[in-house]
Amino acid sequence: MATIVYPPLIPPNTRLRSRRPFSRQLPPRCNTTITASATTENLRVVFAAGGTGGHIYPALAIADELKISNPKTQFLFVGTPNGMEATAVPAAGYPFTAVPTAPLARPLISFQNLFLLPYLLTKSTVKSYKIIREFDPHIVIGTGGFVSFPTCLAAAISGGVKLLIQEQNSVPGIANLVLSVFADRICVAFNSTVECFWQRYKCVVCGNPVRFSLTKQTRTKSDARRHFFPNAAVIGKEKVVLVLGGSLGANTINIALSNVYCSMLDENEDLFVVWQTGTKAFHETESRVRYHPRLLLSPFLHDMDLAYAAADVIVSRAGAMTCSEVLAMGKPCILIPSPNVAEGHQFKNASLMADVAGSRVILEDELNSVTLRNAIQEIVGNEKVMAEMRERAMQAAKPNASARIAEHILSLTRELGFKH
Repeated sequence: MATIVYPPLIPPNTRLRSRRPFSRQLPPRCNTTITASATTENLRVVFAAGGTGGHIYPALAIADELKISNPKTQFLFVGTPNGMEATAVPAAGYPFTAVPTAPLARPLISFQNLFLLPYLLTKSTVKSYKIIREFDPHIVIGTGGFVSFPTCLAAAISGGVKLLIQEQNSVPGIANLVLSVFADRICVAFNSTVECFWQRYKCVVCGNPVRFSLTKQTRTKSDARRHFFPNAAVIGKEKVVLVLGGSLGANTINIALSNVYCSMLDENEDLFVVWQTGTKAFHETESRVRYHPRLLLSPFLHDMDLAYAAADVIVSRAGAMTCSEVLAMGKPCILIPSPNVAEGHQFKNASLMADVAGSRVILEDELNSVTLRNAIQEIVGNEKVMAEMRERAMQAAKPNASARIAEHILSLTRELGFKH
């Protein structure tokens, strides 16, 4: 495993910073080497993101945007050792280091939160503090996950480091509400979210950053459909339903669809289904599903740009990033908010999507094969409804969110005397 080499000490008077980084080197966490010029200082950015794709992909999208505008920018992603970020971030070409997790349990009044959480949080914050002092960033950006709180808190303690938090959900969670007190800027996705923060003057409405591959998609719908169904005749009148169980899976969606997919496909010869089960649920779902030439079953879809391009209707959980991607791609959708997400975020996201884009919402306790089938057929069977939902989604989208957030990041670093 290669050693992570952090930037050397900065020449005097090159930046308005009052602190000096420790000389002790961090233990290596990935096979990426970070170098810096001894004479010219480059922008250094730390991202704190982890847990799920909804926290990781926004950070990667912002990093991609910063790399385009400032190619010499140096990045370091901080995440959890066993989360999907430990593989997703290095795969995207960015350096990664891990800190111990400090998860907040539910209910809030619990043994873990009262006795174990303070110890874990202190341990994570101390480790994050050492990372920040060693890497010496100009700015730390928190996009969520259990790792975000201790890393952003450490940035606030360090001093001389700008802090920006990016809230994807329509209503912020406890962690970001606390961090907002220390943040220099808060980037939110929706206008209504501003009202939730105590220091509203820090808030800017930018939208949610979506994957670069989605915003730059050039493949046609026909090409995308051939990618998933190379042996099917594509004549233009097909309807593709894209079912997203999330990166980890959504068991209730998988069960409801497994009871109805076959009859739907048999009754409509122009209907196709692309079904992401989630990695954990794939084998169980596969055992309940029999082969059909117009069904693609996958644990995880790596070509999401093609999946969105091929789809006419999307069935999904109501994670903030999925909602933003649906809007950016202008797709009708059926949202089934997870009841297990903290503070009811997904229900609030789904409600907002219903208001701004006409999305259909099925609550978990209402979900079964009948309600799912009816919702799908109501949309795919009515071109006027589909066109209206597409139009409303595109009007509500903020496709330039990554660029706007990058502008705020650069603006904050200029306040430190850094010249881009």
